[in-house]
Amino acid sequence: MAQGTVQVTHTGTSRWRRRTGEYASLAAALEAAGDGDVLTVAPGTYRENLVVQRAVTLRGPEGSAGSVRIAPIDGVPLTVRASAVVQDLHIEGQDAAAPALLVEEGAPELADLRIMTRSAAGIEVRGGARPTVRRCTVDNPAGIGIAVVDGGGGVFEECEVVAAAQSGIAVRGGAHPRLERCRVHHTSGAGLSATGENSALEAVGCEVYEIRGSGVHVTGRATAHLTDCDVHRTTADGVTLDTDAVLTLADCRIHDVPENAVDLRSRSVLTLTRTTVRQFGRNGLSVWDPGTRVDANQCEISDSTGDYPAVWVSDGATAVLESCRVHDVPDALFVLDRGSRADVVDSDLTQVRNTAVSVSDGATAQLDDCRIRDAATGAWFRDHGSGGTLSECTVDGAQTGVIVTKGADPTIERCTVTSPAEAGFYVSAGARGSFLNCRVTGSGGYGFHVIDGCRATLRKCRTERCARGGYEFADGGPDAPGGGGAVVEDCTSDESAGLRPVVAQEAAVQTASVSFGLLGAIPGQRSTEQESYVTAAQEPGEPARTSEDVLGELDTLVGLESVKREVRALTDMIEVGRRRQQAGLKAASVRRHLVFTGSPGTGKTTVARLYGEILASLGVLEKGHLVEVSRVDLVGEHIGSTAIRTQEAFDRARGGVLFIDEAYALSPEDSGRDFGREAIDTLVKLMEDHREAVVVIVAGYTAEMERFLSVNPGVASRFSRTITFGDYGAEELLRIVEQQAEEHEYQLGPGTGEALLKYFTAIPKGPAFGNGRTARQTFEAMVERHAGRVAQLAETSTDDLTLLYPEDLPELP
Repeated sequence: MAQGTVQVTHTGTSRWRRRTGEYASLAAALEAAGDGDVLTVAPGTYRENLVVQRAVTLRGPEGSAGSVRIAPIDGVPLTVRASAVVQDLHIEGQDAAAPALLVEEGAPELADLRIMTRSAAGIEVRGGARPTVRRCTVDNPAGIGIAVVDGGGGVFEECEVVAAAQSGIAVRGGAHPRLERCRVHHTSGAGLSATGENSALEAVGCEVYEIRGSGVHVTGRATAHLTDCDVHRTTADGVTLDTDAVLTLADCRIHDVPENAVDLRSRSVLTLTRTTVRQFGRNGLSVWDPGTRVDANQCEISDSTGDYPAVWVSDGATAVLESCRVHDVPDALFVLDRGSRADVVDSDLTQVRNTAVSVSDGATAQLDDCRIRDAATGAWFRDHGSGGTLSECTVDGAQTGVIVTKGADPTIERCTVTSPAEAGFYVSAGARGSFLNCRVTGSGGYGFHVIDGCRATLRKCRTERCARGGYEFADGGPDAPGGGGAVVEDCTSDESAGLRPVVAQEAAVQTASVSFGLLGAIPGQRSTEQESYVTAAQEPGEPARTSEDVLGELDTLVGLESVKREVRALTDMIEVGRRRQQAGLKAASVRRHLVFTGSPGTGKTTVARLYGEILASLGVLEKGHLVEVSRVDLVGEHIGSTAIRTQEAFDRARGGVLFIDEAYALSPEDSGRDFGREAIDTLVKLMEDHREAVVVIVAGYTAEMERFLSVNPGVASRFSRTITFGDYGAEELLRIVEQQAEEHEYQLGPGTGEALLKYFTAIPKGPAFGNGRTARQTFEAMVERHAGRVAQLAETSTDDLTLLYPEDLPELP
């Protein structure tokens, strides 16, 4: 076959159509070819603008890769508008306003193409086209590498963009391609870019590197999902999200980035799973603006090369880190500005040169079951309005475990600070803070150092082997700023390691609301009167039941088998977690707030009461008592009164269970200016600020509670699980009546059990039907009718006084 000619092999089924023709131009060959024909192009340079409009195969000669050059002077070198096969071609374009390869329609297969061009785009896919592109290379130092636009899609496998003056791969206008094992490098714009509503980019096993810009840029309501991808050696941020962008990174690696590894703002949402972020010059995660959110699970952020915090959350943004590791960084987590929030669960913050957790300017941080090690400061709540909670956390090897200053007011619960060089907890400059069941061991200074008259609250805290003393309350007189003095109750200290009497001891004793439990722990300060008070206060009252005792009572309840399994599963998780902590192991964080759904009278209140008692027996709750409220108890008649009522109810339940019956009534379907929303907002904040102090259970009809949770995602996110209480069957209602009869020394006479079964089967099951309540009301009605019958007898036997007969049943309602 001569150079400059095209051989077309027709593969029709009819013998007379089987023929081979040679054509002087590609355009002529394409014009002559039909669907299914194979066009084999002889080596050479073709200055033609080709348009493939039939399902043909267009290829270069076998064994001569790159020998066929499609290189017109201007325009689009190759346009594909059919489900054709194009392979083994070298495409060159010179038109800055047009792509080198344009795919407009069909599902063509493009393989082993080499595109060296100075065009607007190396490859452009648009409209309804869905190509499969394999092993293609794009080198376009004048424009975009690959552009997928205007609803286009397709799959790109093992493709490479070796250079681009703009983005390596750009997705816009509602396009949605998938990249598999592709490489993008040496671009002057973003490596991967997705922009615009409904635009979506999916990448698996890809690598983006040597980028003079951001490695990945998602903006303008676009979405992207990267799995097992590498982003590294960029000059700008590794990943940038802006303006309602949504990005998911799973099993990815972002490293060697001189700026922010990941920067997102303007209501963007990022989800990271099993992703590593390392060797970044500014922030590992930089999160800005209200509505912007990061959720990281099982991720690692490490090896900062700059002097900035690893995770930065500001301007009202939110970050959630679960089972993550942050290490070898200047600062681990900075949360600042009112409305900003960070939730960190079961995570490790280690090898931190400065502060592991810093909260300032009214921000909030919530840390549960976290481990902070080898930091200058474990956590620092810096100023007024800044707060949150540290719960079940440990700080080991810090200069100072926790610092609270300038009016900040966090809650620190069941936290342990080990071997601080200076102090376990340091409170100054008008700060407050609540420290509950906290422990300091081996401090080089004080265990708790509270100065400047700060009104911190210490309850049931313990210090051991603190070189300068367990507790220091300096300048705590009645004239101190803020009203003077800490509130200290039931705190203890050992008397070893040369403990000396605390400086300003007398001031602390006089001005703070100090229980004598604390004084009893301070050497040389215990009086006879105080000693007797401690003894009286510690005298045991009525012995508390064990969790097994309470679960035994639960098991005696009629029916509710699935409910019993759920409660026992929760109890087992809490108990095993407690034992693991005692053994020095990690314990899973169990969220204890619950949703109870079901009809009235199915035992929800009873189970809530037993649940509280179980948690108290396990040491999770202080008291375990039940406070039952409904809408009327929480919602006031005027602005402001609802928050006060809700706060009061929450305070009554402190140490126990707050049970909100018919909770859906707080959010009616036609709410208008209803104050129920205020009760919900107040409750959510209280649950955040004091999540270890009260267990909240919301209850109501199944359908209504589903609606309530769906329209209040802030509430729904606080509850770990929903337990459904099924309606009692006729047999179970009969058992309840039998229990009531036995309790009140009655018996069911012959035929009464069968009559009750028929009665409960026939009774209307409308909205007013009360299940267990109906059974109890039925028994009471039977006792009343029995009394009316027996009272007419002149003489009565024991059977007369105790047996209930079918005629004692009330009429069906």
